[in-house]
Amino acid sequence: MPGIRTAAQAKAWLEHQGKSVQAFAREHGVDPATTYQVLAGRKKGRRGEAHKVAVLLGMKEGIILAENEPLRQEQEILP
Repeated sequence: MPGIRTAAQAKAWLEHQGKSVQAFAREHGVDPATTYQVLAGRKKGRRGEAHKVAVLLGMKEGIILAENEPLRQEQEILP
């Protein structure tokens, strides 16, 4: 990814694609309310669904694991 998007850039990116937040959430199978909260900065995207939303919006680097997929050693991030 060339860079991390700010919330304003993520909103502009959605608008550029002609997608609403609702459509983005449906397309990616995430909760629309969580998506709005991440875009508003009320959720930072540190874990769970908010993490997934932030990564999908390009607001954060990270990986998205399937619900029951274990973390493999090569996926771990070491300090």
